[in-house]
Amino acid sequence: MTTGTTGTAGGAPLFGTQSQFRAFFDDPRWALAIIRATVLEAAHPQVGAALAENSTFVAHPWRRLRNTFLSMRRMFDPDPAVREREAARLNRLHARMSGSDSRGRAYDAMDRPTRAWVVATLFESAVTMCRLSGQPLDQDTMERMYAEYRAFLAALDGDAGELPEDLNDFWRYFDRVVEEELEDTEAARVILFRLFDHLPAPALLDGAPTLWAAGRAVVGPLLGAITVASLPEPYRRKAGLPETPGAPTLMQGAYLAAGLTRFLPEGWIDAESVIETLSLPPDSDDPRARTVSALRARMKRASALLRLVTPLSGDTGPDPAPAATAATAATEEGRRSAEEFFRQVLDQTGDGHLDWPDLAAMARELATRLDLDEPEETRLYDAFAAWWRELQAALDTDGDGRVGVDEYAAAVPSLAGPALIRVAEVLFDVTDKDGSGTIDEDEYRTLFRTAFHRDLTTADGSYGRSAFVGDFLSFMSGRRANTPYDPLLADA
Repeated sequence: MTTGTTGTAGGAPLFGTQSQFRAFFDDPRWALAIIRATVLEAAHPQVGAALAENSTFVAHPWRRLRNTFLSMRRMFDPDPAVREREAARLNRLHARMSGSDSRGRAYDAMDRPTRAWVVATLFESAVTMCRLSGQPLDQDTMERMYAEYRAFLAALDGDAGELPEDLNDFWRYFDRVVEEELEDTEAARVILFRLFDHLPAPALLDGAPTLWAAGRAVVGPLLGAITVASLPEPYRRKAGLPETPGAPTLMQGAYLAAGLTRFLPEGWIDAESVIETLSLPPDSDDPRARTVSALRARMKRASALLRLVTPLSGDTGPDPAPAATAATAATEEGRRSAEEFFRQVLDQTGDGHLDWPDLAAMARELATRLDLDEPEETRLYDAFAAWWRELQAALDTDGDGRVGVDEYAAAVPSLAGPALIRVAEVLFDVTDKDGSGTIDEDEYRTLFRTAFHRDLTTADGSYGRSAFVGDFLSFMSGRRANTPYDPLLADA
């Protein structure tokens, strides 16, 4: 079979609606495979360190899922311009992620062998997904899909040289990395044993915490056991992962059950619609939000009944009772407590501290929402970097290079310094795509994914600079709750 890194495999286009990747796009089995691939990625020391230092997958897993999903779609778009633009965006994003891990080893998200490993885990997990669900790929299909993933890597790196050209050589490469390079990293452990246990409800389903916690308490450990059982045996042995009795049977059953969805009518499962709907804020004007809000109301009633019949202990969720009490008091006043604001908004990576990766994550989410190119993206990052320097100078009292929740709560009656004002001004400028000096309804919806609130706009139906900057500062420094910025920066 003739293959190229960007063109065709056996005469068929590698990208677009006929690609093998697209055939799996709405496949529920892919959800299990993605979790497995993410663990294998995180087990690589370079990826694990980058995730631990920079990723928002612990504090904001649903946001991370949506952005990753959209990025993969763009990278396999039939239009070369869309693929090139997304590759450039990803490269800019990864170029900002480098540092040292807890053992002093350098990591760099632009490291080419490491990026190749990420692509390798996606391909190998897709093949494993099909095998475990009783639908193994034939050799020709497997080779075509491998050509697609090599083309994906070539779009990022300029060529696919870090992955073997021949599929048979790939399996030897994969086994070697598993045996010699993967480690029992903290990031892999978090995904397997903490992420599912504390997974917050998505935006539209956060009104029934008891029901969500009850379901999560059952599903979380099951997902962890299924994922562990599906990992390569050499890695399970190296990482000392527990062998849960019955887990292989459970894993096989989960993949087989997910595979049965192929018998459903075409179009019944649309991954993009599901992810978009879960990401919508409850007050969104999107018709899908209204439909799910009705379901949400039913879930609230079910949650209340469950709470009466079988009260759950305080350890079913990540928030201890004192924090919940503080949150209730803050809500009654229309404001968050300093601790709650720190945890929900400032600590984007969920590591308990505020440092540059947290503010970089905010800039990354805003740039992603607005789909910014250069130089607007760099302007936004630079504004957040200046704000971090201002915060560090004012709040880092012990000189450890980061700000703890106690340092923040004790020292900050307000955060509205000159650097934060500059962040608000730059955000207004990049949101105002047409340079009209006001934000119109379409620009507002691009940022917030909902329509104007009536009290935000002037008579001509626009949102002016001073009002926008004032609202942003009110959220970021006044810690006001229930603003349009909650779904943007606080929700998971």
